[in-house]
Amino acid sequence: MKLSGSCRCAAVKFEVESKTPYPCMRCYCSICRKTGGSSGSAINLMGDAGSLRIEGAESKAVYNAEIDGKKSPAERHCVSCGSHLWLWDPRWPELVHPHAGAIDSALPTPPETVHIMLEFKPDWVEVPEGPGHVHFQGYPELSIEDWHKAKGLYDC
Repeated sequence: MKLSGSCRCAAVKFEVESKTPYPCMRCYCSICRKTGGSSGSAINLMGDAGSLRIEGAESKAVYNAEIDGKKSPAERHCVSCGSHLWLWDPRWPELVHPHAGAIDSALPTPPETVHIMLEFKPDWVEVPEGPGHVHFQGYPELSIEDWHKAKGLYDC
């Protein structure tokens, strides 16, 4: 599925191919919460880094979060408005993880929501419980790709 996205100010627009377009995994780690500026979580999708096409790349900046006093190699983006557009990590160069909030294309509704990194969730954030919600204090065993495959939603 081709995903199109942009930053808030539209200085950067992008397209990427994804076999995993369901926004299924909400991350509550401090990096995702703070770079996403959201209600306690960020939702990243997974795309083929080789298919990433960028318009307005001159407005793209790179931000590397700090983890335990060391710079993370993972990159986040827009210099004009500060929008987190996607995450790219040189440890997995074939992947790019667009931030669901930056996607302008219609995304499919996931059959369940996986809440991860709950050990870092702020106390004020309420995480939905019950059917359709799965919870993990850290990372789950299933990656975004594996979750899509397990649900029969891969390469839709």
